[in-house]
Amino acid sequence: MKFLLLIAFIATQYIFALVTIAPVEIGDKPGFSSTIEAALETKRGNSDTDDYKASARVTYDNNESYVAWLEVSGAYGEANNEENTNKLFSHARYIHAITEELLRGELFLQLQNDEFKEIKSRALSGIGARFKLHNIWQNSRGYLGLGAFYEDVAYNNPLINPSEQNIRANAYFAYSINLNKSASATYTLYYQPKVNDFSDNVQSHEIELKLDIYKNLLLKFSLSYDTDSEPPIGVRKYDLTQNTSFILNF
Repeated sequence: MKFLLLIAFIATQYIFALVTIAPVEIGDKPGFSSTIEAALETKRGNSDTDDYKASARVTYDNNESYVAWLEVSGAYGEANNEENTNKLFSHARYIHAITEELLRGELFLQLQNDEFKEIKSRALSGIGARFKLHNIWQNSRGYLGLGAFYEDVAYNNPLINPSEQNIRANAYFAYSINLNKSASATYTLYYQPKVNDFSDNVQSHEIELKLDIYKNLLLKFSLSYDTDSEPPIGVRKYDLTQNTSFILNF
């Protein structure tokens, strides 16, 4: 219990990445379910670093017409007593069945900040449709999403980076495959250009491998590559992140 409370505390203080990128479908896990993920690393001696990463998700699936969830995630890190990572992220999504299997409607809200990308706050709300793709391999499933969202972005230094209000298109591809009874792999691609200027776009690629360890405990390896064609002044156009963490489902 103390371990779970520690993870919950970290998840509310220093929040980083999605619990899992695997596509969620109506009927996957009826009723309420929760997931917690944590990755903690401390080094002393030649290196003096502390890194904390955690995520939490609560889901409700009515097993008939809709599924909804709320997730919070993020990270905090220090090197030689100087902060080098501080990210917060929260996301709420509602998926409703329009047809029995092929088409789903989506509504979502998101809040985040990232001190080292100069983002003081980024709030967005959006709508979209999700189409189920024909399975290429056995024990797999894929989805294509199309929609749009409104975002309001405030930066740490508004004199250098004025606040933005944009409407962006939102397109994504997600594919997941069960490699065997205890392992699965997922790939997602997001493409989010401004509707009035497609040269200003954000892209995200992520690969995830999950391995069952014991009962509801899983080990997750993930690799993500994110790009922003027009980042804030002083921020690089790309981020490459590798993460290893444990996931607990209950």
